[in-house]
Amino acid sequence: MDVMILAIIFIVYIFALVFVGYYAYKKTNSSEDFMIAGKDTHPFIMAMSYGATFISTAAIVGFGGVAGQYGMSVLWLAFLNIIIGVFIAFVFLGKRTRRMGHALGSLTFPEFLGKRFDSKFIHYVSGLIIFCAMPLYAAVVLIGAARFLESSLLIDFSIALLILSIIITFYVLFGGIRGVMYTDALQGTIMVVAMIFLLVFVYWLLGGVDTANTALTNMVSLYPAEATATGGTGWTSFPTFGTPFWWSLVSSTLIGVGIGVLAQPSLIVRFMTVKSDKELNRSVLIGGIFIAIMPTTAYIVGSLSNVYFFDKLGKIAVDVVGGNIDKIIPTFITMALPEWFVYIFLLSLIAAAMSTISSQLHTQGTAFGVDIYGTIREKSKQKLDQVSISRVGILIAIILALVMAFSLPGSVVALGTSLFFEICAAAFLPVFLGALYWKGITRLGAIAGILSGTLVSIFWMVFVFAKTATGLGLCKFIFGVDTLLSAAPWPFIDVMLIAVPVSAVFTIVVSLLTKPPAQDVVDKAFSNIGKKGSDAR
Repeated sequence: MDVMILAIIFIVYIFALVFVGYYAYKKTNSSEDFMIAGKDTHPFIMAMSYGATFISTAAIVGFGGVAGQYGMSVLWLAFLNIIIGVFIAFVFLGKRTRRMGHALGSLTFPEFLGKRFDSKFIHYVSGLIIFCAMPLYAAVVLIGAARFLESSLLIDFSIALLILSIIITFYVLFGGIRGVMYTDALQGTIMVVAMIFLLVFVYWLLGGVDTANTALTNMVSLYPAEATATGGTGWTSFPTFGTPFWWSLVSSTLIGVGIGVLAQPSLIVRFMTVKSDKELNRSVLIGGIFIAIMPTTAYIVGSLSNVYFFDKLGKIAVDVVGGNIDKIIPTFITMALPEWFVYIFLLSLIAAAMSTISSQLHTQGTAFGVDIYGTIREKSKQKLDQVSISRVGILIAIILALVMAFSLPGSVVALGTSLFFEICAAAFLPVFLGALYWKGITRLGAIAGILSGTLVSIFWMVFVFAKTATGLGLCKFIFGVDTLLSAAPWPFIDVMLIAVPVSAVFTIVVSLLTKPPAQDVVDKAFSNIGKKGSDAR
C-alpha cells in the first residue's frame, strides 16, 4: 500500500513536470526565449522561481543540519535572506539590472558585464568562472536531495543521484529558462505548503512554541563540547563575540550566504526576464513570504530535532546521525512525522533540489554556449550555435556535478554552498555594483576587480581558511602547515571578508588611474536608468 501511494504521488508529480516542461518547450522559439524567457515572465512565476532557486536542499538539509548541530543562531541568516536577498536585491539592484540589461540586449550575466564594459575578455572570463565554480554548488544540492532519498526510502545514494540528474537535465535541455522557471513555480508552491505543515506539526509534536523552545534552551548542558570550546553558548543563544565559532558563523554563514546572494548569476538573470519594474515590485512581497517560510522553518526544525531525539533516543541530533549533519533533517523527518508526510516532504525536497539545480545547469549551459564558446566563434555563427551549444554545456555541467557529488565527503552541503556564494561575491559583487551605479568604472578597473577577487578567494581557501585548507591538504603538502596564518582569528575568517574588499579596492583604484570609459558605451548602458515610468525599456 505504501509503495502504491508513493508511486501515485510521484507519477502525478512527474506528469505535472512533463506537462509544464512541454508547455515551456512549445513557447521557446528563440535564443531570447531560451536564455531570458522572452522578457515577459509573470511576477508570481519570477518570484517563485527566484525563491526556489535561492532556497534549495542546501538550505533545508545543509543549513538545517547546521542548526541541528549548533542551534538557532543560524536564524539570523533567514533575516538577511529576506532583507538583502529579496528587498535590497529586487528594489536596488533588480530594477537597474533589468533596465540596463534590456538596453544592452544581454542574455546572460557574463554578457551583461561584457557589454556594460565593452569587453570580450570580461564576457569570456566571467563565463569561465561561473562554469568552473558552479559544479560545486550543484553537487552539494544533489547530495542534499539524494541523502533524503537514501534515509527515507532506502534508495542507494548513487542511484538517487543518477535519477535526479536525468529528470532535471531533460526539462532544462528542452525548455530553457522557461522550463526552469515554470517548473520552479510549481515546485516552489509544493515546498511552501510542505514547510508550513512541517513547522506547525513539529511545534504541536513538542508541546507548543514556548514548551519546545524552553526545552531546547534547557538542554544547554548537552551542547556539543567542541562548539562550547570555540565560543558557543547554547542552542538558543549567539556565540561569544570574536571567538572562532563567532567568526565561522558570521563570516561563513551570515555574511557569506546572506550577502553573497547579491552576486549569484542564476538569480541576477531573473531580473532580466520581466518586462517592467511593475513586475519586480509585485514580486517583492511574494519572494519575501517565500524566503520567510522556507529557511526559517528548516533552521527551527533542525534545532528542535535535538529535543525530539533526546526525548526518544537519549542523544542529540549530531550523535544520532553519526556526525554527518547532512542527515539530521532527513532522519528527523523519517522518524518523527507521519509516513504520508515523509512522502510529501520527500517531494518538496526533490522539488527544492530540482529547482535550484535546473537553474544552475541553465546558467552553466549558457555560460558555456554564449559566454565561452560564443566569444571565440565568429559573430556570424554565434547566434546559430547559441542554443545547441548551450545544451552541450548543460550536459557537461551535470556530468561535472555528478563527479563532484560522488567525490565530496559528508557534512559538506552547507560549506559547499557558502564557498560558492563567496567565490561569486569575490569575483563579481564590487564590479556588478559598480556597473549599475558608477559611470566612471573602466574596463581595466572591472577586469582588475574580477581577477583580484577570484585569485584572492582561491588563495584564501587553499592556504588560509582552516575548513578548506585543512581538507584540501595542499598547504600542508607545500609548506608543512595546515594554514599559513595560524594565529586567531585568521584561520576562521572566511573568503568573502578578505576577497571582496580586495576586489573593491582594485576596481576603484584602477578605474581612477585609467582612461575613462567610452561615452557611447556608458550612454547606452544608462539610457533607461533615468527614465520615468516603471515600463522604461
